[in-house]
Amino acid sequence: MNDAPLRLLLLSNSRNFGGGYMEHADAWMRAFFGNVRRAAFVPYAGVTVEWDAYERMVAERFAQLGIEAVSVHHAKHPVQEVEAADAILVGGGNTFHLLKHLYDTGLLWAIRARARAGVPYMGWSAGSNVACPTIKTTNDMPIVEPARFDAMRLIPFQINPHYTDATLPNHGGEARAQRLAEFTKSNPTTYVVGLCEGSAVEVSNGTTKLLGPHNARIFFGSREPVECAPGASMEFLWNVTT
Repeated sequence: MNDAPLRLLLLSNSRNFGGGYMEHADAWMRAFFGNVRRAAFVPYAGVTVEWDAYERMVAERFAQLGIEAVSVHHAKHPVQEVEAADAILVGGGNTFHLLKHLYDTGLLWAIRARARAGVPYMGWSAGSNVACPTIKTTNDMPIVEPARFDAMRLIPFQINPHYTDATLPNHGGEARAQRLAEFTKSNPTTYVVGLCEGSAVEVSNGTTKLLGPHNARIFFGSREPVECAPGASMEFLWNVTT
């Protein structure tokens, strides 16, 4: 059971096929942010997208919620921006690129402290990865080398965003489930949540639950993966820590 005042909204993805930017998460976001009026946005996962362009896209979306989203990349002292914000948004992209910049700027520790104090934290894709103990269950290529793989440890379990059971015909590469089984065999005390697109994990009011229309697949040790249904409590994920 999670007794900390954490408020986390951890999305698998920002856009469903055929839908608008964060359209599938609109109701979740409105309920989650409440009276928040200003949020610090962290764009560092963006690599092929320029950070100014990334900020414009996020700011336009959050303006629909009455929230001003301002990117920390403009700030001379980004830690101060995070410390003054009503909420924190960490965008998707490349997880290694994101984590390196979080270490380089000192934001990893500042965001962790704010989130642990109850400031709402929303991440999507890479932004959900860095809420975990490590980034070892990301799908991304290590295009840069962060100081370490350790992330914010806001939750004791790992997330694998964009989870899918799909495989390519006539392709000899490992399926996602096989890759995650390799992780859990090597890290037998850590749960991994295979989070399908269109889904999210919400931590709020001392509870942890799965949002969205799809089951999540839960990996642990050498056990067979189990399914977690939408709306189900996920409190058991806090029972084993790394």
